[in-house]
Amino acid sequence: MTESARSASVPAPPLTDTAHAILDAAFAEVLAHGIRRTSISDIARRCGIARQTLYRYWPDAQAVFAALVTRELVAALPAETAAPRSLTELAATLVGTADRIRRMPLIVRLRDTDPELLSRYLLDRLGTSQYVVHAELARLVAGGQSAGFVRPGEPTRLAAMLLLITQSAVVSAPLVDEWLDDSDWADELGSALSGYLRPDPS
Repeated sequence: MTESARSASVPAPPLTDTAHAILDAAFAEVLAHGIRRTSISDIARRCGIARQTLYRYWPDAQAVFAALVTRELVAALPAETAAPRSLTELAATLVGTADRIRRMPLIVRLRDTDPELLSRYLLDRLGTSQYVVHAELARLVAGGQSAGFVRPGEPTRLAAMLLLITQSAVVSAPLVDEWLDDSDWADELGSALSGYLRPDPS
């Protein structure tokens, strides 16, 4: 693992109330105007703070947007609950999380108005949110292996492929609306994930 990967995989310190307020303001501005038309001044004005105060937390608008995407994606992850007891439960957990992310107002807004920026945040490089999601996937895979309902394999490798599958399904879902409604999308994604994780019957 490179130094940048190691640093990205280390959880960021908890956000302060002011930092959350800034991200809330950025969220509202992006929903109202899109990322391209949202400036640092717009965010600071909506938050009721000076730009200099905002700069104490993030160096520019790009960093604010990256932090916002990370906060929203991590919040969509399931809370710590009992570990899935079967492959069916695990697949349902993964599909449910992917569906929540797919429907998130921020993701919908970016996908509709700034798809290239969404691609930059989610596809062009691994960011903090992807490392957090990958770690959670690896934990779930390892738990399933211990319980005997997930096939053998290095959990981090299996988790990496799960990340690719689910991320693609989330970002590209509107492209296949003609063939997959919401229910079909969830069913087919669940089948794909179950098939990938299911142990060899032999």
